[in-house]
This record gives sequence, C-alpha cells and structure tokens, in this order.
Amino acid sequence: MSVLQRPVVIGTRDSALALWQTNWVMARLKELFPEQAFEVKAIKTKGDKILDVALAKIGDKGLFTKELEVSMLEGEIDMAVHSLKDLPTVLPEGLTIGAMCVREDCRDILISRHGGLDALPQGARVGTASLRRKAQIWQVRPDLELLDIRGNLQTRLRKMEEQNLDGLILAAAGVIRLGWAEKISQYIPVDMCLPAVGQGSIGIEIREGDDEIAKIVGALNHYETSVSIRAERALMRTLEGGCQVPIGSLGRLQEGRLVLDGIVASLDGKHVARGREEGDPSQPEEVGIRLAEQLLQQGAREILNVVRQETELQ
Repeated sequence: MSVLQRPVVIGTRDSALALWQTNWVMARLKELFPEQAFEVKAIKTKGDKILDVALAKIGDKGLFTKELEVSMLEGEIDMAVHSLKDLPTVLPEGLTIGAMCVREDCRDILISRHGGLDALPQGARVGTASLRRKAQIWQVRPDLELLDIRGNLQTRLRKMEEQNLDGLILAAAGVIRLGWAEKISQYIPVDMCLPAVGQGSIGIEIREGDDEIAKIVGALNHYETSVSIRAERALMRTLEGGCQVPIGSLGRLQEGRLVLDGIVASLDGKHVARGREEGDPSQPEEVGIRLAEQLLQQGAREILNVVRQETELQ
C-alpha cells in the first residue's frame, strides 16, 4: 500500500480509557504500516462535559461521538476511535464503520468489598449508569438500591468511596484495559445480564468513500467480532433502541453458526422479552432483524414505549 504523504490523524475522546483504546489502535496500525505516520487528536464530547445528569435524561444520539463525527466530516481527523457500544446504530450521512476490533471480555463486572452479587447485603447501594444493567440485575436482586453514577472509570471508583457505596457495576473491558482486573469481585454471567450492543469492542469510524483510510483501518477488522456485532446492531436498529434503553444482546459464532441472544426489559425488570435466533454468519443483519421481530411479538415495543415515557418523566 502506498504511504500517505502526511500523518493519518486519529480522533478520540480525551478520557483515560478512550486514549488507551486509541493508543492501542495506533500501535497496531504502526505494526502493520511502519512507513506511515500517525498522530492523535483528542476532542471533548457532550457526554464528557455533562456529568451531573443521568444519561437517559439527556438523550443518547451521538452523546459520545458527535463532535468527533463533525471533525471527521470537516476533514480535521481521518478516523474516530470509539467504544463500539457508544456508537449509534444509524450513523450520520457520509460516515461508516471501517473496523470492529477484536472483542475484549464483553461481560459486566461487579467491584465490591463484599464479594459477588450473592454476597451483597440486603438493600445494598450499588452504582451504575446503565438502565440495561439495572433492569437485569433487579431480576435477580430486586432488593438492591441501584444508583446513577456517571463519569470515567477513575471518577466512578472515587465516587464509590466518597458515597460509601457497596459496589459498582461496570463493563469488564474498560476495567481490564486500564489494568484494574484485580479490583473485579465478580464477572456477571451473560445469562444473568446480557451486555450492551457492541460491548467490549473498539469501533473505528471513517468517511465513506475514503478508500486509502478504509484500507488502513480495515486491516484491524476482526471477523467473528464484526459478524456478531453487526447482528446485535441490526437487532437494536430494528427495535429503534438507543444506548440508554434496557436492551441487551450478544452474538457469537458456535460450530459455524451465528447465535444471537437478546433481551428488552422494563426499568424495574418485571416485564421482559427475551429470545435467541441463529443463522448464517454471512447474513448477520438478517439474524438480528429476526430476533428483533421475535422480541416485538413478545411485547418489546410496549415495554420500550413505557421506558421512554418513564425516563422523560424522571
């Protein structure tokens, strides 16, 4: 591949985790394209600036991505590195996903001085910013007081100490990437709490039609991760769900087949639509759409309509 006569500019949020992910991407690209120069440009997003309001209340369309996308469309950066779970299922016109990187552990985890979920005392106070986690955890521990807690990982850990919380529920991937795996008390099984769509993978967004950048970025696309998450995103898109609704999903390849699990839950976890579909890995979107239709038949739309009304009222 011919070397671009200028540095390739990689855009990112400026949190510790976002910078870790971007540096990981840059290191892989330098290994693959040693003659090419790369540089990083950090940009603050709306989601990084508003830390005192629950995510569900401020809306989630591009909350952690919009400023990066504008910079890309204006030619200031060549690509944007995201936690794939932050990337809306419908992208702005002119942008596309150039790579879905190999998935880290996709599960949620608990950090607690007490141990696992079973060991938490009755009525324990646990922090999480996610409606999806709350809805599923309340199915197994309805007694817990699940509190909104926002900010980057360091901020959340500090708030846990300051507010004397009994625990914190986070995505495993970020904790592992920042080198804090020893803090994890429990990896929460996916049959108890399905992860967010795309959780654990780094997504690289690029301009459509930018063939030179597409070739560079495409070298980091991981087949199994990509197939699995394309199915998850098709499920989410069909349900018209955003990041801040209680939808969980996990795709994986088993014996040559694509298996996809999904859940839609009410905020209190009492009303649930849950299902599984499998199909040909070459048609992941079809598998996602079929599972979404199965969940809609179980009442998923009614559940989501109530969730939206309730989050607007809060």
